[in-house]
Amino acid sequence: MKSVSCTGASYLAPFVEVVTQDGSSYRYGKVTPEHTREILLRHFKPVKLSSRVKASVLNLLERIVEEPYAEPVIRFPSDIRDSPQINYFESQKRIATEYAGEMSPLDISDYIAHRGFDAFKQCLLKLTPEDIISCIRKSGLRGRGGAGYPTWQKWLAVRSASGDVKFVIGNGDEGDPGAFMDRIIMESSPFRVIEGMLIAGRAVGAQHGILYIRNEYPLALHRMSEAIEICRKHGLLGPNILGSDMSFDLKIVEGGGAFVCGEETALITAIEGKRPMPGLRPPYPAESGLYGKPTLVNNVETFAVIPWILLHGADNFASSGTATSKGTKTFALAGKIRYGGLIEVPMGITLREIIFKIGGGIQNNKQLKAVLIGGPSGGCLPASLIDIPVDYEALTAYGAMMGSGGMVVLDETDCMVEIARYFMNFIQRESCGRCVPCRIGTRRMLELLEQLCAGKGSESTVAELERTALAVKKASLCGLGKTAPNPVLTTLRYFRDEYIAHTKGHCPAGRCKALITYYITDDCIGCTRCAQRCPADAIEIRPHQKHEIDTTKCTRCDTCRQVCPVGAVLIKKRNA
Repeated sequence: MKSVSCTGASYLAPFVEVVTQDGSSYRYGKVTPEHTREILLRHFKPVKLSSRVKASVLNLLERIVEEPYAEPVIRFPSDIRDSPQINYFESQKRIATEYAGEMSPLDISDYIAHRGFDAFKQCLLKLTPEDIISCIRKSGLRGRGGAGYPTWQKWLAVRSASGDVKFVIGNGDEGDPGAFMDRIIMESSPFRVIEGMLIAGRAVGAQHGILYIRNEYPLALHRMSEAIEICRKHGLLGPNILGSDMSFDLKIVEGGGAFVCGEETALITAIEGKRPMPGLRPPYPAESGLYGKPTLVNNVETFAVIPWILLHGADNFASSGTATSKGTKTFALAGKIRYGGLIEVPMGITLREIIFKIGGGIQNNKQLKAVLIGGPSGGCLPASLIDIPVDYEALTAYGAMMGSGGMVVLDETDCMVEIARYFMNFIQRESCGRCVPCRIGTRRMLELLEQLCAGKGSESTVAELERTALAVKKASLCGLGKTAPNPVLTTLRYFRDEYIAHTKGHCPAGRCKALITYYITDDCIGCTRCAQRCPADAIEIRPHQKHEIDTTKCTRCDTCRQVCPVGAVLIKKRNA
């Protein structure tokens, strides 16, 4: 029995998989301590006769006493092909998350048994730096941090830069709300990330590596730190690695959680101990980066796929994906989706396949309304566009972006104006403030969105919002500022009718608190659940009588509607 890396199936956690001697695999989701004994006895029979008899008697008693009430263990045997959950696992292609759910994250012998560090040894002993870069170029790998810049071009630029001191930086500062791709990769495959950075160091001629990880990721920090120490003890980091002429070491720098550190020049200034703010380019980090030295900055997912490409070949990697977007991409599938979690899929897959085949569709039989892809700087694509391929160019053409891989699914109950306001609130708070368009423009867009959500806007408000968004996109200094208006521009592009409705004091989705009221119908049975759970004491407890909501106290938290057993709490939309 061993604890293994994350399977990515968040919707099933805690997750147990039993692999028997004949190779059969049995999966159990949402396991509790009470399920442990049942799972063990199902697959591992007691050796002694007395133990078998005791187990049989206990099972019989439990069935008699508990069966009408107990919830059975959820079972997903791998031989059941019609189970919807099977699509979640079998529709993926794992490269960055290879061996997910199989290896113990900090067991280096386990990693080596799965050909760990073989790619690095190949690069160290058989390939020249030029060979390595040529292989990455042939694979078509593009940076997985968001911009999609060809990886080999960055590597070649750093390799060609003059100077004896060079740096490799792994960007693990994942600041997008709802995103957890990098966190899972660092927690689950720390040796893979280190191996990728070692290969990069060999290719570009760097001696120093830095992993920048936000301090909100304590487990990732712990496992990466432990993995670095283990690698040092095994001669895989430090001077004269494995007896060669290569010296390369790694250290971790903890970030404070600033979203702007996703931009590479801001990340570099943070490592230098300065306030994280994007810098003017050129010069690019490849020429003058950390401490003025040539610096390679890649996302941790980019580093995680590098060993696979060297082991399995550039052509094998490039066989997945589209003409311009090769390989696979991880996504944090979240929101109103049945099967949420970390997935890895071939580039070019459609949003429909991700949402309905892998994700199992929308929760509670609701209708898909939109998908926010690319994080707070991404865009909201409507349900009518779910057949477009997921690649860099296709998403950009429709106003969204790949980003680092956040994907939030929205249903018919979500208000697109409120969604834009939510993400603009995040972007405005996270703006570094260096350039006026982003600092002032995001604040003004937030003010206009708040007016609309409060029913105080007009059509001129919508027009000003659009003008401001376009100005911010055009004039901001860095990539984060230029993409900050994307949620506004895409919701205006695809859901303008909702903006117009808000100018008339009406929220079609019934989500904007200033534009709705809650009331209780005659179906109320007087169970008092709503009154007991109301955090604002807006409902007086009156057992067996119809309850009423004091609208002057009501905060529209939706708790009463959620707990009502008979659906007697309804929402009234203003000006509906």
